[in-house]
Amino acid sequence: QVQLVESGGGLVQAGGSLRLSCAASGRTNSRYGMGWFRQAPGKEREFVAAISGYTSITYYADSVKGRFTISRDNAKNTVYLQMNSLKPEDTAVYYCAGRNSALVVTTSGQYDYWGQGTQVTVSS
Repeated sequence: QVQLVESGGGLVQAGGSLRLSCAASGRTNSRYGMGWFRQAPGKEREFVAAISGYTSITYYADSVKGRFTISRDNAKNTVYLQMNSLKPEDTAVYYCAGRNSALVVTTSGQYDYWGQGTQVTVSS
């Protein structure tokens, strides 16, 4: 019922910035918690950031704290991931995810909706 589409990926030099967007369509609601995950070749999908419904409480993986910011614009049904001070180890396919609960979670299996992913490549 809900479709998510990511955009904003690309190639950036180390130390640069990039802003990812996740547009939701279908039956959307500001109550839904949203998250960002990433997956590099040969590695498992890992949690990056999440934002809760209602109160928009945020949570970040230790590897991105202080560099990445997750936010949401409920009027536009869009979630953002602002990525600053990018490092080569941030290179991965980034996925937007949503769930029917407002609670913030960090496990991919607890999300109900997924986008197609967008490639982020950071050169050194």
